[in-house]
Amino acid sequence: MKLNLKFTGLDSTLAIKTYIEDAMAVLEKFLERVNGDSILANVELARDTNHHNKGDVYHAECNLSVNGKMLRVVCEGSDPRVCVDDVVDRMKAEIKKHNAISRPQDSGAQKDLRKLRGKD
Repeated sequence: MKLNLKFTGLDSTLAIKTYIEDAMAVLEKFLERVNGDSILANVELARDTNHHNKGDVYHAECNLSVNGKMLRVVCEGSDPRVCVDDVVDRMKAEIKKHNAISRPQDSGAQKDLRKLRGKD
């Protein structure tokens, strides 16, 4: 998986970079069937406002391109690490939905597939 990180309105530290990379590495096991070179993840972490100190001031966004299909998740929160965790959790759900749609055994043609495999 190719990972592009973008920071807007806050400093990019080594700690937050490694945290995002480790969190996004969890998603690779859900994309085992896809060639790793065809997966592109664009992650943006931003501080929306500088004049607020409390509340949802951080914004995390992940755009994942899997074989030409774009999966997108956005989250806002009060802590950048919580935003990243929430984005990863939501992206897991999006990937599972994408895999369920694209798998042939989920299309409702179970009997035809068994015949093709010679197991009927």
